[in-house]
Amino acid sequence: MLAVTILGNNSALPMHDRHPTSQLVTNGEQLFLVDCGEGTQIQMNRFKIRRSRIHHIFISHLHGDHYFGLAGLLNSYSLTNRKDPIHLYGPEPLWEVLQLQFKAAAAILSYPLHFHPLGEAGILLDEKKMTVESFLVHHRIPCWGFLFREKEKLRKVDPKKAFEAGVPPEFFASLKEGEDYMDPEGRIIRNSDVTKPAPRSVSYAYCADTKYDESLVPSIAGADLIYHEATYLDDQRERAIQRFHSTAKQAAMIAQKAQVKRLLLGHFSSKYEFLDAFREEAAEVFPDVEVCREGVTYLV
Repeated sequence: MLAVTILGNNSALPMHDRHPTSQLVTNGEQLFLVDCGEGTQIQMNRFKIRRSRIHHIFISHLHGDHYFGLAGLLNSYSLTNRKDPIHLYGPEPLWEVLQLQFKAAAAILSYPLHFHPLGEAGILLDEKKMTVESFLVHHRIPCWGFLFREKEKLRKVDPKKAFEAGVPPEFFASLKEGEDYMDPEGRIIRNSDVTKPAPRSVSYAYCADTKYDESLVPSIAGADLIYHEATYLDDQRERAIQRFHSTAKQAAMIAQKAQVKRLLLGHFSSKYEFLDAFREEAAEVFPDVEVCREGVTYLV
């Protein structure tokens, strides 16, 4: 199961009790931090996030509202004597920035920090249950989105039916892989008779900061849930273009063209105190849309 918890849904300025961009992707017992704006640690405390479960951090780009909370978080891990390694994925200059901060503070981390610079789009992480891919988006500086995709799941064995059919427990792992069983007399036990179909695998795409750009559609096509920035309402489209951001309507157009299942809007300009108009505007184009709210977990 994939889920997304919003820690920060605002753009550059923390305002209206909204915070700069940060979110957590959950897959089983693992947490993946995506961007780390100012206030991320406070939000983790507020929403009782078990930060020890975070082993991978993804930074989309080097605008401050997406990473100014990172050095503090990494240092806090050291203050609590963390030993488990952290893998950090981000634009190449990020490593130089962090090294300068740690050097100036004479900070020595208590755990291994492995940096993976972002470059060409492709797979960043390949684990047993899921993969994480990067894709380029169109912002004022180099910027990447991230696609979290569950791997194909195993079939579910029905133990009662399997035992009644004479399938030994040591063959259950093969049943999960979809194999039929042949008993000692040569009788075939069909897999479909003793198992249930695997739950459908799902995917989540984080589109980071981007102007309206249809070239990202192939990277997120068919995703179950996407997060797309909506810094402005559409009457501010020209401002959005100038600042390499998107409007709620444009985010909905991308979701529609990519034929995704659900859309989350975020990265709201602080000029807007209330957010209902964002959902209303986007819903005219793409009905299955929500305005992401801080502290809320969205199941993928």
